[in-house]
Amino acid sequence: MESKSVMTYVSIVSVVAAVGMFGYLVHTSKMMTYLTEDPKVCINCHTMNTQYATWQHSSHREEATCVECHLPQEPFFDKIAAKVRDGFMHSKAMTFHTYVSHTIGASESAQKRIQANCIACHREMVSQMVATSKLYQAGAESGQVDRKCWSCHRNVPHGRARGMTATPDNLGVKEI
Repeated sequence: MESKSVMTYVSIVSVVAAVGMFGYLVHTSKMMTYLTEDPKVCINCHTMNTQYATWQHSSHREEATCVECHLPQEPFFDKIAAKVRDGFMHSKAMTFHTYVSHTIGASESAQKRIQANCIACHREMVSQMVATSKLYQAGAESGQVDRKCWSCHRNVPHGRARGMTATPDNLGVKEI
C-alpha cells in the first residue's frame, strides 16, 4: 500500500515538474510572441538586430512588416508551416553556432516567398517591367523573369548592412 502512495506522489511531482519546466521554457524563449506578426519578434534573437535596425529606416517600414515580406500571405496553413520551418532552422543555427553573423541570408525557399511577395505588392510595376522585358530580352515570352527583385534593389529594405558589425550601435535597438 505504501509503495502505491509513493508512486502516486512521485508521479504527481514529475508531472508538476514537467509542466513547470515547459512553462519556464515558453516564458524564457518568448515562444508565444512567435505567434504574432509584430516585427519586434525578429529581434528576440540578437543576430537579427541589424536587419531590424535597417528595416526601421527603410521605405518599407510603414508599408510592410517582416511577416508580410518573408512569409506566404495565403493560405494560413502555409504561413504557419513556413514560420515553423524557418524558426526551427534559426533555432538549430543558433544552438549549434552554424551561422555566420555577417552572412545571414534567406534560404532558397525564403527567397521564393520574398520574390512572390515583392511581385504581389508591386504588381502594377512588375507587369510593366515584364511587358518591357518582352521587347528586349530573349526568353521573356513566358512572362516570368528569373531575376530576383533584390538583384537590382539590393538596399531595399535592409540596406547594405549584412551583419552585426555593420551597425555597431544596434544592440539596444530602439523602437521608433
